[in-house]
Amino acid sequence: MFALDLTSPASKQLPPVFNMPKSELQCYGECVYSTMLDLLSRINSGKTPLDRFISVVAWSISTVRPLWFGVAPYNPTLGETHHVSKGNLNVLLEQVSHHPPVSALHATDEKENIEMIWCHAIIPKFTGTSVEAHVHGKRKLKLHNYGETYELNSPNFLIRMLPVPANDWIGNVNIRCPQTGLVAELSYTTQSFFGFGSSRRMVKGKIFDSLSTKILYKVQGHWDSTVTLKNTDNSDVRVIYDAKQVISGLQPPIVKDPKRVWPTETVLVWGDLSQAILNRDWEKAREAKKMVEERQRELQRERELKGQFWVPKHFRVSCTKEEGWDCLPVQKSVQNAPIVTL
Repeated sequence: MFALDLTSPASKQLPPVFNMPKSELQCYGECVYSTMLDLLSRINSGKTPLDRFISVVAWSISTVRPLWFGVAPYNPTLGETHHVSKGNLNVLLEQVSHHPPVSALHATDEKENIEMIWCHAIIPKFTGTSVEAHVHGKRKLKLHNYGETYELNSPNFLIRMLPVPANDWIGNVNIRCPQTGLVAELSYTTQSFFGFGSSRRMVKGKIFDSLSTKILYKVQGHWDSTVTLKNTDNSDVRVIYDAKQVISGLQPPIVKDPKRVWPTETVLVWGDLSQAILNRDWEKAREAKKMVEERQRELQRERELKGQFWVPKHFRVSCTKEEGWDCLPVQKSVQNAPIVTL
């Protein structure tokens, strides 16, 4: 998920014809709430730490989604929010920085006593034939019933123009539970430079005990189809992730209570532009996009004249050279949202 900066005068601005009708903030949220299976409950029902860890690995793979080539989501505006509920899971995202773009996520399920905290900072690396968006920041999944915290990172997003146009997720993902000592190392790979080979959208790796360094399982498959787990003791193989079961037939969120929707909600910020894109009314789309951009510049000028600094409403943000970006939620839990998805 990668979007070019909309408000920087020096940046290249995408015309609406190259935008998909949703914000990058919504794309992040969909990775958490847009699933056909309740993967979080499955994690919580694991009887042993290893059972739960394997389910966390499967859930982490589910957050990697295929995207269309040639179109990009909108770059979120500063302070933009996305607040959605799916059953007992309440998800809240906020764009906490614009230069550089940083998105924060907080999700809680009070029934399962599960909490998620993410912080994503996108840093693009340009080459002559591709753009690789490095996703910096931290992801934490907390199972409060067990006192377990799972720490993981995100793969990077690759957009390749030549010689074979494609986009894909690449790089290494580490999943670690300090309380149990279990670790997973996953590698996301893509096809060769010339488009040959079967490694596109492949994920492979291992699960091991960091205390004994014993490899317990081998992980292998394709994140857009199925991923298997092989027991190193008896060579038994089983499917731990099936993309068709998890992300097929998904329904978009619907506004259940319009009066409770915040003015910063992505559906309001980008609503006119998204509708124009869906209608293929490109003149109206250009006008709508220009209005969003000009409004952001106007708000920035007002803050500068008043000597004010923008402060996120829902997160406390910090950034150090050693630790990178970190986003801590202001509230202990996320309230029910006026926007829901089934």
